[in-house]
Amino acid sequence: MAMFSMTGYGKGVAEKGALKVTVELKSVNHRFLDVALKLPRSLQFAEAVLREAISARFSRGHIDVYLSVDDSRERSGAVLDEKLAEDYLKIAKRLREMGFADDLGAAALTRVPELIKAPEPDEKDEELLEAIREALGYAADALSEMRRGEGERLKKDIEEKVASIEELVLGVRARAPEALKEYREKLTERIREALGEVELNESLVLTEACIYADKVAVDEEITRLFSHIENYREIISGASPMGKKLDFLTQEVNREANTIGSKCNDITITKLVLELKNVIETVREQVQNIE
Repeated sequence: MAMFSMTGYGKGVAEKGALKVTVELKSVNHRFLDVALKLPRSLQFAEAVLREAISARFSRGHIDVYLSVDDSRERSGAVLDEKLAEDYLKIAKRLREMGFADDLGAAALTRVPELIKAPEPDEKDEELLEAIREALGYAADALSEMRRGEGERLKKDIEEKVASIEELVLGVRARAPEALKEYREKLTERIREALGEVELNESLVLTEACIYADKVAVDEEITRLFSHIENYREIISGASPMGKKLDFLTQEVNREANTIGSKCNDITITKLVLELKNVIETVREQVQNIE
């Protein structure tokens, strides 16, 4: 199954005769789905249509939606802004008094975009709504494809990091018995030096070693880590969305690594745990951007 990033961009254009609609989608990572609409006031009636369509396609990410409409359709109902026209006439009169030639006429004024306003679109404009849905569909397809491509790159990287985690945990598991053996040998040597000619009580050494072994035992943590590693692979190979699952699992892996680090005072295991935590942190950063 594919993994999807939350970062991407998509653009869609729909043209229907003299009507052209453009939708752009820009997405970044976010804990939930957060849709921010950048719409002209005259197109705000399309907000519900846009939100519903985006929610059906995406589950996580902050998505900025930009909508623009180029509408050259012939429609009745254009209105004249008479107050603005009067202001232009006053300005023209003042310019004449200042000595400027008067070339202002009705034809010139009709070319002023603010002066004559076409009727604004509304929710009953089915042709416009259909074009918006079509353009949004193209933009969502493009965004999804970019998010999928980035997601596949993240998937490959996380798979490599999980393999590194597994290798390091194997190293800890192999080293733990050796660390205990070395501790027992050092303990025996220190007691012999302290006792001198006095006979060594092996049972006391064994008891102390057993107490130490119980304190530093990491078998349970290692077992859970191997289980988490398998969970990583199951989730990655499963269906999207998977980001929240991976985020929670990474927290659990980090917790087990911290526990191992706090239990062991063996320098080799400490180095392995530090490296393990470094890899876990890179996974955590990657997971933050997965849908």
